[in-house]
Amino acid sequence: MGNAAFYMVLRRMRGPILLLIISYAISIVILIAIPGEHADGEKWRMNFIDALYFLTYTAPTIGFGEYPYEFNYAQRLGYMAAIYMPVLAWAYSIVTLIGLVQDPVFRRTVEAGRFRRRVKRLADPFWIVCGCGDTGSILVRSLTERGWEATVLDLRHEPVAELWTRDLRLFVPAWQADANSTENLRAAGLDHPLCAGVLAVTNDDHTNLQVAISVKLLRPELRVICRAENRSTADNMASFGTDYVVNPFESFADRLALAIRKPEMHRIYEWLSGMPNTPLFEPVHPPSGHWLICGYGRFGKAVCRRLDKIEVPYTIIERTPEQAGAPPETVVGKGTEAVTLRQAGIEHASAVLAGTDDDADNLSIVMTARDINPDIYLAARENQMAHRSLFKAAHLHLPVEPSYIISTRMLSLITAPLLPEFLRIARGYDRSWQAALARRIREVSGGLVPEIWTLEISEQGTPALAELLAEEAEITIENIFGNPHTEAAQINAVTLLLVRPEAIVPIPDSQVPLEHGDRLLLCGTPQARAQLHWTLHHRNTLRFLITGEQRPDGTIWRWLDQRRRQT
Repeated sequence: MGNAAFYMVLRRMRGPILLLIISYAISIVILIAIPGEHADGEKWRMNFIDALYFLTYTAPTIGFGEYPYEFNYAQRLGYMAAIYMPVLAWAYSIVTLIGLVQDPVFRRTVEAGRFRRRVKRLADPFWIVCGCGDTGSILVRSLTERGWEATVLDLRHEPVAELWTRDLRLFVPAWQADANSTENLRAAGLDHPLCAGVLAVTNDDHTNLQVAISVKLLRPELRVICRAENRSTADNMASFGTDYVVNPFESFADRLALAIRKPEMHRIYEWLSGMPNTPLFEPVHPPSGHWLICGYGRFGKAVCRRLDKIEVPYTIIERTPEQAGAPPETVVGKGTEAVTLRQAGIEHASAVLAGTDDDADNLSIVMTARDINPDIYLAARENQMAHRSLFKAAHLHLPVEPSYIISTRMLSLITAPLLPEFLRIARGYDRSWQAALARRIREVSGGLVPEIWTLEISEQGTPALAELLAEEAEITIENIFGNPHTEAAQINAVTLLLVRPEAIVPIPDSQVPLEHGDRLLLCGTPQARAQLHWTLHHRNTLRFLITGEQRPDGTIWRWLDQRRRQT
């Protein structure tokens, strides 16, 4: 237990402990005062040690015989009076201790102390995850799978308790606490020297905003990535220096617009920001015809703004159009009734998007729409991961999973900070360039979502490469991508972006010489990443890939090789 719990025990147990001391003192005086008598008539008395020892084994247990000699009747009568006081004192103490252990405040204090100790013992870089709902649980599992440590704060008991039952690769300290509190953030490791950053993914925008403000005021050098579903909150977060703000509704709306107008770019976006080692996403292309948008909340408004930009027509269905601020031509209703969908023109529509905040309504909308128009394109918002099996059984063309969108975007920002810049640049290229890149990604990934990572040429990140560059050796991207186990073969990886102070080059040529300070955005298989890490950390391997010569390493081996050459 921590110090707070220890002092709480002392305060609560002060009365019982004093009562035990007083009862023992009175009982010892009684036992010492009454003389005993041997069989030959000789008198004897207990000393202090004998009396204390006798009470020690009889008061809590009642038994074990008379000590040090058999008692006479006077001693037995005195002992009967003396023993009940410690027995009652022990009973009172035990009841008080049980009540203390069951006290919610005490248990929370003990959990807080245990959580702080576990956080202090973390020896590797870690992220603080505020919120352990659907999004937080995906992030925690994905972080631990990649070797990152994590600590978790969540105001609810169920997600924290469920986290203990999951088979995670690394142990994750978790605590039921409000992330709004600065002290709770400190307890989660905000001041820890190995804290890499904070992920604020609670379902309350105000809490996420408070976390962002607290971190940027206390540890401005830390990265903060926040979830925000309101545009005003996202703008407020950005004004406080939040590194990245992820709005799942805006993100989906942007991806939907990409899928309609630039399907190849949408495919690249999904592949590079998806969950690694899962099958490559092959989307069914959304139509550019008339859409029915069911629900005009934050999600529906974000989608409509994007559809307006790409000039795709749509009709809104909203139960309370005046309250939601919907346009005058909005059809009033939930969209779950056939009459409402027919009024909105379902027979001639190309697609329907069920975007309410109720999963039952969304499922009802898509099922009703399919009954009326079997060929219509179906998209639906999945609010809770617990309903994933239902949405999967509905055979949607485009499921909308906000938790998955947020978690994959945040993971890509953690592992590859250069990815947003590359995706921004890639949008400016034509469709043929994007199609060629998609084919290249498919070739190196083996049909699975590739790993994305950032590499910086430095003494710490690439010691072997930095050492050879210091010797004025010319090393190209092709050199470091060589496979030392197979001659003339390359590892399954591709360079997406080369960043230098004077230039940013997307898909650089493999013959470009590398320089100290270069940053590379790479994608490839986990095996390719591991091989590249080995190459850039071992001088002999890298030299072999550059020159084809395999030189001995170490003083003794170099001396033996030199002797062999001389002879």
